[in-house]
Amino acid sequence: MLTGNAMVCGLIGSPVGHSLSPFMHNFIASAMNQDYIYVPCAVESGDLEKAVQGAYALGFTGLNVTVPYKNRVIPYLAETDGSAKSIGAVNTLVRQENGYKGYNTDAEGLFRAMNEHGLEIRGRDCLILGAGGTARTAAYLMVRERARSITILNRSMDHAAARAEQVREQLAARGTETGSAEKEEPLVTVRTLSLEQWEELPGGDYLAVQTTNVGMYPRTEAAVIEAEGFYRKISQAADVIYTPAKTRFMELAERAGCRVMGGLDMLIYQGIAAYELWNPSVKVSAEVISRIREGMEERLHG
Repeated sequence: MLTGNAMVCGLIGSPVGHSLSPFMHNFIASAMNQDYIYVPCAVESGDLEKAVQGAYALGFTGLNVTVPYKNRVIPYLAETDGSAKSIGAVNTLVRQENGYKGYNTDAEGLFRAMNEHGLEIRGRDCLILGAGGTARTAAYLMVRERARSITILNRSMDHAAARAEQVREQLAARGTETGSAEKEEPLVTVRTLSLEQWEELPGGDYLAVQTTNVGMYPRTEAAVIEAEGFYRKISQAADVIYTPAKTRFMELAERAGCRVMGGLDMLIYQGIAAYELWNPSVKVSAEVISRIREGMEERLHG
């Protein structure tokens, strides 16, 4: 039940009408019996700074940030968390005395979702399909969790090379921050291939994370790589797409005997991570997460 003391959070982006975040956050608040409301706020291009300042003046505890503002919002923040700096994007703002602090919960959402489905990064040879913003999130997580190697496959080699260079910068920063003991550990190797060069991948048993929009509704018949031989090189596969629930990429991977994961759990867990940042004393239970998943699946797929 809402009162005049309700905590207010929201979402800024353009557009926001399609977002499932209001449903998810308000569902959590209801399940946890919290005095809390989450509202979507469409922000026009050019109004971002005013929107952040206005939310702060109105007392918003926090905001989620979606496209196209995940990196554009950074100059208007009082502080940015280290992981958000490494990823180069912010999706969650948390109120402080002098403004908002920016975080990125996408990496944590992907990590928790992969753990849920038994997909492991540590010590693994990893593939990233795509070189956009979500690829950067996946690469950050793979470095953080000590992958053995990261191969970025993308249509544009220039974009893949730029993403690989960012990974190398993160590795260099990690070595500097952790000292000589960390430097003695073998660091992850990074390389790039075009999508057509997948046959050059040595061996098998890769973990693959599909970060492009290929296969998203309504073009559900497509996969970023169609060749069956590619899927015989991988044993675990994650797709960040959640519409449809099972993408063509996942179908091909499953057919080859891979353990697979869709994007819905990543969406859920990044939202939960934001909710828990705004409510530090709250831990969303497994039962509530299960009920959120059921509700979101029903809204997405009927």
